[in-house]
Amino acid sequence: MATCEVCGNDYEMSFEVHAQGAVHTFDSFECAITKMAPVCEHCQCRIVGHGVEVAGHFFCCAHCAREVDPRAAELVADRV
Repeated sequence: MATCEVCGNDYEMSFEVHAQGAVHTFDSFECAITKMAPVCEHCQCRIVGHGVEVAGHFFCCAHCAREVDPRAAELVADRV
């Protein structure tokens, strides 16, 4: 068994995520997302899907990108 680095649960079905030369141990996808997913710079939600990057800033969607930088309207769009 291994201990989750987010919640501290010692769980027999924990798993490892190898990223950028580091190894992380989690007991659930919820904990993995909490630790590893980037945060939208507008609404602060966790970016679990593709997200949007504009000029080095990360957003969960085109709407949030436009709220922070109106010039983003020329660069990104949500699917219709």
